Amino acid sequence: MKRALIITYYWPPAGGPGVQRWLNFVKYFREFGIEPIVYIPDNPHYPLIDSSFNQEVQKDIEILRHPVNEPYKFAKLLSKNKTKQISSGIISEKEPSFIEKVLLFIRGNFFIPDARVGWVNPSVSFLKKYISNNKIDIVVTTGPPHSLHLIGQKLQKQLDLPWLADFRDPWTTIHYHKSLRLTKASERKHKKLEASVLNNASVVTVTSPTTKKEFQEITKKTIEVITNGYESKEEISASLDKKFSMVHIGSLLSERNPIVLWEVLSELISENKNFANDFQLKLAGTISDSVVESIKSYGLEPNLDLLDYISHSEALQMQHNAQVLLLLEIDREETRAIIPGKLFEYFAAQRPIVALGPKGSDIEGLITETNSGAFFNYSEQKDLKAKITQLYSRFKEGRLDVNSKNISKYSRKSLTKKMAETIQRTICKKDETPA
Repeated sequence: MKRALIITYYWPPAGGPGVQRWLNFVKYFREFGIEPIVYIPDNPHYPLIDSSFNQEVQKDIEILRHPVNEPYKFAKLLSKNKTKQISSGIISEKEPSFIEKVLLFIRGNFFIPDARVGWVNPSVSFLKKYISNNKIDIVVTTGPPHSLHLIGQKLQKQLDLPWLADFRDPWTTIHYHKSLRLTKASERKHKKLEASVLNNASVVTVTSPTTKKEFQEITKKTIEVITNGYESKEEISASLDKKFSMVHIGSLLSERNPIVLWEVLSELISENKNFANDFQLKLAGTISDSVVESIKSYGLEPNLDLLDYISHSEALQMQHNAQVLLLLEIDREETRAIIPGKLFEYFAAQRPIVALGPKGSDIEGLITETNSGAFFNYSEQKDLKAKITQLYSRFKEGRLDVNSKNISKYSRKSLTKKMAETIQRTICKKDETPA
């Protein structure tokens, strides 16, 4: 059994998608010859809390904790609401306020690569002591926050251990990177750190083909695509919504505001009284004010069911009950590499998916491969309207379903097997290297 030290910021009771990837890898690792030791912050600032994830942490997993000092508690003195928004990734698409400009400038230029950079050196000192007394075969870091990769890099250099750097999202090409009001010097530092991590890691794992392609322009190191996935939940029994519900689970940030969809739905409501009576738009998660305003401006408020953040178990049930599942990504080139984790849970729910995103998005390939729905660019308004009309007709006929395929390889257990094999190969390669 190989022992892997997994360094992650997000861990239960953190909510949101960031916690689920490694929580589930850890759950299944032992079945594939990996003994996980998890290192997490002792007093983290989690913008979302979901206590239901606590039940999924195995009781006998060794978990190491060390305090982290974060600037967000001090930033709250300026603006509690703006601080929570920025730490959640919600950046206003309108001209930001003076306070928001200040917070973004400080976040982008004084905390590089991110607000958890102060955890790096204390963690290295703490973990060096632990590793000196305990056998560790490989160090794994997962980001964002990408500052955690700096912990792995320092441990690799000082202890000569193999190191796997896992990127759940891109670094300098992430869609909100340009919103951080970076100076040219700060931008250069981000790129230098990114290149250093990619070129020094023993192996790199990413969640999308586009991220792999972008990173291959920076490094010749091995890059493996291991997507996010879904957890099989046999106990979920679907009770389909009575109305023609279109359901979106997760945050809708200011820039993720699909005006074309609101226009199409508004047209269908005005053209078809039955559609107006049957249609329901369900949004569960953190929704920016600008998105809500847009929905209301298109006359959709009577059909809107606006929910706050719900637990993961509640989200899974809602997905299974939905008539149609919505997946909405920002219409920007930088988001082509983003594959929301909920897409894989949508696969498992076996309900038709309607997805909107930028041209060339990795989402389109996955939906096509699995025959799980339809993907549209933001310019394809006519086709989008035709698809929703078709789905509604099938709903009225009582035959709205989906015949998806090839989804089993995206189960958490299958993906854990792939990650475990990558870890084992990396350890073996290190063991075979001449001293």
